[in-house]
Amino acid sequence: MSQEPSQNDLEQVEKLRTAYASMKEEIKKVIVGQDHVVDELFMALFCRGHCLLIGVPGLAKTLLISTLSRVLSLNFSRIQFTPDLMPTDITGTEVIQENRSSGEREFKFLPGPIFANVILADEINRTPPKTQAALLEAMQEYQVTVAGQQHTLTKPFFVLATQNPIEQEGTYPLPEAQLDRFMFMVKVDYPSEEEEREILRRTTEDRDVEINAVLGADDIFELQAIVRRVPIADAVLNYALRLTRQTRLTTGEAPEWIQEWLQWGAGPRASQNLVLGAKAHALLQGRFYVAAEDIRVVAKPVLRHRLITSFAAEADGVTTDKVIERLLDETPANDSAVLNDGKLPKVVSQ
Repeated sequence: MSQEPSQNDLEQVEKLRTAYASMKEEIKKVIVGQDHVVDELFMALFCRGHCLLIGVPGLAKTLLISTLSRVLSLNFSRIQFTPDLMPTDITGTEVIQENRSSGEREFKFLPGPIFANVILADEINRTPPKTQAALLEAMQEYQVTVAGQQHTLTKPFFVLATQNPIEQEGTYPLPEAQLDRFMFMVKVDYPSEEEEREILRRTTEDRDVEINAVLGADDIFELQAIVRRVPIADAVLNYALRLTRQTRLTTGEAPEWIQEWLQWGAGPRASQNLVLGAKAHALLQGRFYVAAEDIRVVAKPVLRHRLITSFAAEADGVTTDKVIERLLDETPANDSAVLNDGKLPKVVSQ
């Protein structure tokens, strides 16, 4: 069955592209470079996903996230994770207060910093697992439970956690179950020479930058709904499925080199995020259909934290990114199945 984008669909695509261009221009007033990081953050936001940012200190991760919240006109909250941080320091706690009208004492819930739209979980690996787990329910269920009572979080809700990749002493690595809750693992690299030169100019001058809000909460809900409506051809859906299933050692689909390099592969949530991320990327490119190239673009941020390399791979210096690169090189994709005289072939609605 063929499906052709309606006029309304095309208008919605243009609306998202226009909004995205405006948001990037506002962010560029403060942030130099890091284009792929900005792209991946926005793709995750439009997919209702969360991100884990990996990068050494001083790469403007915190500044980028706070600027993002201002561009989106959302409430921003920063939580500095430390070894002595308790779960109630994040979720909030109940206190006893006196009711002035009745004179009776009653419990009142005081919300914690997690009750915001954009959460920066700074250095999340510096706090013990008990406190890390306080984020788990919030990220998945959009609620927190305190003293047996459930409290709903305000949507949109977007968790951006950071980790320092070089300091491992005194840290608590995130368990695989919680890593899987993050849609993307985003690598924040050093700036280029020209970018660093511009950073020096901006940060050593007396300058005041005004950031204009581009989108509000209602706009974000609408754009998130658009992403889910993007159709995907069976050929591209199967391509995403093949990439994920080849990483699993127990299915019999993993090639020999995967069995040597990996001790654990990606689960079904990886396949879901490959498809959703590809839909968001397609829209940002101005297309109302998903191509195999969209899957390839999001493969690294989706898969890199869901693969566990073997001892042999670590001994040879093989990282998860190298595994993904080889997987993409050796897994053929047939983009011709996506287009048919400008119309979409049989599609699977997500």
